[in-house]
Amino acid sequence: MVEQPLPSAHGALHHVELWVPDLERAVRSFGWLLESLGYAVHQDWPAGRSWVLGATYLVVERSPALAADRHERRRPGLNHLAFHVRDAAAVDALVAAAPAYGWRLLFADRHPYAGGPGHYAGYLEDEDGFEVELVALAGPGD
Repeated sequence: MVEQPLPSAHGALHHVELWVPDLERAVRSFGWLLESLGYAVHQDWPAGRSWVLGATYLVVERSPALAADRHERRRPGLNHLAFHVRDAAAVDALVAAAPAYGWRLLFADRHPYAGGPGHYAGYLEDEDGFEVELVALAGPGD
């Protein structure tokens, strides 16, 4: 069953669409992450898939108009997506499981405070160069 999006507020983010060089790889990495965060599969077609949470959805698509074979987050354009995560323990669990789904930890020498003191987060990069930030809603001991 496909979850129907909920009504949204003026100015709220509607969706994000990422063009990916390898759909199967993106479905494995983003599918695991999004479903771990509570998203549900929304749409599925030969060139793409989307997941929805509330009124917002995220799409990965292998477009025939793709001009490169890897995303470069340091070029102009999208740098990363950031997601709220229930708490520090949930961030830790996601970071620990992520390599099995094609993600690697960025800024490992400063993890989990790479974003500064009091900002408990995991920064992950997938095999195609897309970065996500997993931000704890509650830090350790909160």
